[in-house]
Amino acid sequence: MDLDLDDLFEDFGLPGLVIGVGAILLAPIVGPALAKVGKPAAKAAMKTGIVFYEKSKVVVSEASEAFQDLLVESKAELASEAAAKTIEVATTEVTDT
Repeated sequence: MDLDLDDLFEDFGLPGLVIGVGAILLAPIVGPALAKVGKPAAKAAMKTGIVFYEKSKVVVSEASEAFQDLLVESKAELASEAAAKTIEVATTEVTDT
């Protein structure tokens, strides 16, 4: 890859050059200030994420429990219906003979 300063200057122009030089000169001054602001913001975002995760675990657990209850009830109903059909078929065969 060939780095040509003329192409770089043509692509970004004078404003890009001024912004780049300004960023380099201000980095030692602005960097620590951004770090002081950024750290509390990052901690707040992490705390929010942890709280959201904990609450979502409770919601998912409750939803899973409700699903399991419905599954057990459905299986019991199917077994009851199958038993009723078996009894119905058996009584029909006995009365027909």
